[in-house]
Amino acid sequence: MEKRLVDERKEEVINACEKLYQKLDFKDINIKLIAGLISVGRTSIYNYFQTKEEIFLALLEREYLKWNEDLSTLLLKNEKLSKEGFIGKITDSLIKRKTLLKLISMNMFEIEANSRVESITNFKLAFKESISLLEQCLCKFFNVKDSEAEEITFTILPFLVGIYPYTSLTDKMKEAIKKANLEYKFYTDKEMIKMGLTKILGGIK
Repeated sequence: MEKRLVDERKEEVINACEKLYQKLDFKDINIKLIAGLISVGRTSIYNYFQTKEEIFLALLEREYLKWNEDLSTLLLKNEKLSKEGFIGKITDSLIKRKTLLKLISMNMFEIEANSRVESITNFKLAFKESISLLEQCLCKFFNVKDSEAEEITFTILPFLVGIYPYTSLTDKMKEAIKKANLEYKFYTDKEMIKMGLTKILGGIK
């Protein structure tokens, strides 16, 4: 089968997976459900992905590649940016990536644990590019050293893992917070990303 057709079939499978993930929990999604939304039969899916986790990993890789496009545009189209301007643009780029934020916080470990090394490697290459682009942005806009840019980047990336579970509470969670009399400040994803980046970047000029 020619590469173009293979890529189209893979994309169809990934799109179906993403559609289901918007409605169902990760544990409730399986290859049978994914196959039910597309023209590719259930057994044919195994020609492209060995497990449902590999489909999710391909979805996560695609999310990082899309984010990388935004980071590349930010880097190439801006000669200078204030700290506030940079935070605003990074925040705007991330709130479009709700699927990315959900996957890295809720299902990342299981997805990688049940995928082949070659699939994980492809994902890691996209993730590596995100790291590089963030570091390049920090060096360009804030004139920091490579080592400082690396430290900031590896503070930002773990911080992002906590965004989805903090800002996407279920009604049951909210009820429990109320019953526990827990003083809990509810933030939107945009508010939390902006606040976190402001704190992380607070030491640079």
